Amino acid sequence: MTKRIVKWGIAGPGVISSSFAKDLAAADGAELVAVGGRSLEKAEQFAAEWGIPRAYGSMEQLAQDAEVEIVYIGTLHPVHKENMLTFLRAGKAVLCEKPFTINAAEAAEVIQYAKQNQLFLMEAMWSRYLPPIRQVRQWLAEGRIGEVRMVKADFGFDFGWQPEHRLLDPKLGGGALLDAGIYPVSFASMVFGEQPKKITSSARIGQTGVDEQFSLLFEYEGGRTAALNGAVQLDMINDAYIFGTKGHIHIPQFLFSRSATLHVKGEEPVTLADERSTAGYNYEAEEAMNCLREGRKESDVMTHEETLQIMHTLDQIRGQWGLKYSGE
Repeated sequence: MTKRIVKWGIAGPGVISSSFAKDLAAADGAELVAVGGRSLEKAEQFAAEWGIPRAYGSMEQLAQDAEVEIVYIGTLHPVHKENMLTFLRAGKAVLCEKPFTINAAEAAEVIQYAKQNQLFLMEAMWSRYLPPIRQVRQWLAEGRIGEVRMVKADFGFDFGWQPEHRLLDPKLGGGALLDAGIYPVSFASMVFGEQPKKITSSARIGQTGVDEQFSLLFEYEGGRTAALNGAVQLDMINDAYIFGTKGHIHIPQFLFSRSATLHVKGEEPVTLADERSTAGYNYEAEEAMNCLREGRKESDVMTHEETLQIMHTLDQIRGQWGLKYSGE
């Protein structure tokens, strides 16, 4: 049965949007029809590169494109709230890149608007929809490793010393936590299905005033824990482990997960290897489109409530460091 075509717009003709546009071509039933940004010239260049029919020099113009049903937002963190509200107010469905907003207050405002107006809204936590991560969730649901007691997940890279870049700019929501740390924090949330009862954290605050690296210890009821680390000035291994009473799961390079291995005591390891031809952004796009076709206003894999609670967790961590962004 042929799926209804869903027509997309992209907000923000940058690097992450290029990755999304490339993979969207592999998403079943997707058609990319427009792109918008602050610069018409950049939007037109992006449109030419990806064969997009229309380019706009403002988000407002893109929002008024009657053909666009859903907009992928790939702009910088500080403008996510403003951008999402622009498209929601125009009646568009929205898929917004992580981190969803700068803080929980902004997230709550956007989610409330979407709910009140019955509009689809989803955080683009793309790694949740990759085949190995879907398999991990199934193993956990089946209780294959018993009761989960401990999670370990890291994501860090050495971006180099570029103090003027957004990653190190406090005015642009820079730092390791929101850019890299959102992945292990969201991973722990996915595994445990809740936020920690207690958080112990440590961060290296660099010359520009943002966190260049961090370590987190999450504590949950029953002595369960998650040890999470992240960095933007330090190369890390970036694997994830889930330890349970009957075994463990290992996900190499968990953010990009091309495989996952189940280790159950007394059994041979089982590995799911993913030979996909795309980076994997097409899977989150397909999830969003399936929701639209079925009339759902949120994904049950990345719910509004979980997005909001994760933002509360990130706020709490930054509060421990005394790290605030412009306008907070």
